[in-house]
Amino acid sequence: MPAAATQPEAPDTETGAPYFSGVTGFVLYMEAALDILRALPRPCHVLDLPAGHGQMTDALRAEGFEVTPADINEGRDDYVYADMNRPLPFPDGAFDAALCLEGIEHLVNPVTLVSELIRVVRPGGTVVLSTPNILNFYSRLRFLLTGTFYQFNPATLRDLPPDAREDRFHIAPLSYHRLRYLADHFGADVAGVRTDRFKKKWLMPLFGLLHLAGLPWRRRLFFGRDAEPWRERNERMAAHLTSPAVLFGRTLILELRKRDPGDVG
Repeated sequence: MPAAATQPEAPDTETGAPYFSGVTGFVLYMEAALDILRALPRPCHVLDLPAGHGQMTDALRAEGFEVTPADINEGRDDYVYADMNRPLPFPDGAFDAALCLEGIEHLVNPVTLVSELIRVVRPGGTVVLSTPNILNFYSRLRFLLTGTFYQFNPATLRDLPPDAREDRFHIAPLSYHRLRYLADHFGADVAGVRTDRFKKKWLMPLFGLLHLAGLPWRRRLFFGRDAEPWRERNERMAAHLTSPAVLFGRTLILELRKRDPGDVG
């Protein structure tokens, strides 16, 4: 079972250094991300952001990858300082792949991060991005009944000033739809969708009934007359949205592929 995120400590009052939470141990979404990256040709230079406690950096180096770990925490001596709410300190196309696990949902400016992750990988390069899956059936049911998504509880968030350099925790729920659109906007395609484990499988019978009831509605939304010009794209979207990873997965893990500038989006 994935380790729980540690609670944030107060910033260092002497140095002003922030502290952001992170998991310890090698958890399931890391295993899934590592499996994606193993398929990439070598040599392969990977950006690991946020590097956290260095689990993915160490695992990738053990597999022969060149890794640049980056984080807002100082962490280790080889970490590059990077604030994910701001432009990253790397040139365009500096990496063959970029890895960002369970970080984007903590950001005030998640759009900036998606743009920057795609910018710093080369054309044809890979971005692996994970975030809590707010479209799994349990999360949809919770939203219907409470107005809050799974792993996003506004009642527990601290009130922080805009300039506070502290972990705000889960403040940016991002759906497959939103991330797919942003990736496309900044020049990348969704090459694959995965998860780490399935959530609340006992809800599957109820979901099956509702899924069938909603089939005509979904067909009209994705393949109706107004959507016809984008049928090929919508077929890919519908396949992802009806996959077990999205319908029942705890974590949404996207594999993005950066388009060549000459490619048609």
